[in-house]
Amino acid sequence: MIPVAAPVLGDKEIAYVVDCIRSGWVSSLGDYVRRFEREFAAYCGVRYGVATHNGTVALHLVLAALGIGSGDEVIVPSLTFVATGNAVAYTGASPVFVDSDPLTWTIDPQAVARAITPRTRAIIAVHLYGHPADMDALRTLADEHGLILIEDAAEAHGARYKGRRTGSLGDVAVFSFYGNKIITTGEGGMIVSDNGALIERCYFLENQAKARENPYWHTEIGYNYRMTNLQAALGVAQLERIEEFIAARVRNAHHYNQRLKDVPGVTLPPCAEWAMNVYWMYTILIEDAFGLSRDALMAHLRARGIETRPVFYPLHRLPMYDRGQSLPVAEEIARKGVNLPSGSALTAAEVDTVCDAIIELARR
Repeated sequence: MIPVAAPVLGDKEIAYVVDCIRSGWVSSLGDYVRRFEREFAAYCGVRYGVATHNGTVALHLVLAALGIGSGDEVIVPSLTFVATGNAVAYTGASPVFVDSDPLTWTIDPQAVARAITPRTRAIIAVHLYGHPADMDALRTLADEHGLILIEDAAEAHGARYKGRRTGSLGDVAVFSFYGNKIITTGEGGMIVSDNGALIERCYFLENQAKARENPYWHTEIGYNYRMTNLQAALGVAQLERIEEFIAARVRNAHHYNQRLKDVPGVTLPPCAEWAMNVYWMYTILIEDAFGLSRDALMAHLRARGIETRPVFYPLHRLPMYDRGQSLPVAEEIARKGVNLPSGSALTAAEVDTVCDAIIELARR
């Protein structure tokens, strides 16, 4: 089976994890955690990083540190992984779902403008499947209305917007290091920002809100959202290889594009002229002209030993968030979209195997 994505782990990862184990510091204290925070923040082009247990809690922690809660609204693209909406709901605030830009598939700034109300506190820009959102347009809206601009960069390590890396484009950003991400710590997340006060607040809350001078005196309800030193050791090793992983994904995406660009009924993934897409997932749309539905194509590919995934369900269509809203662009992308094998270990021969199967089906 050709997998959709699998981690690339080698001698460096083993060496750092073994070193961590031998040090005895395997929980949330240890040199690798602080090192990973510093080095990942520097990679993004910002000053501070806070390592967390996963990407979902990173986003929840940011929202909690900002004081967002009951009665507040946070604008979220509907076409994203469910964690983006859930993290808002955890705080008691209301996620307000908006449609996607048909050219980039990311959050539509015009839809954001229409959704802003006196209760709006923040905008979450999701860099979907490795493609950055239109951050200048969102920055203008955030500044005009006094809103916090948060990057959900869980799927876009190293992606660039007008030459700047994700993580440096908003007021604060969050990343995920789940096993299928561009770099992984197994589970894990990171908050990055130039806002020192916000970072200090995140540190405080993720450590059970304990007082510096007395670790068993707690002045607020906090969380245990810390990353372990073991996870961070893996992360440091992976970060040293991130450009290798990104180059492999971009190279494979270009190969896919060349093979599939003339296939009737296949729409290739977006890449705006101002963006560097890192193709966390190589995603195509299956149009009516293809002759098979998206789901039928996925079934045929699976029978040939090729794993795929459907694009995320729009959050406004999930039972807990369904209020009868219509967001046609997100719904159309979700109906047609399929993630093809995209991992950094994917070979050119495997890309050809996938493309050969798609082309064969298109000719039926």
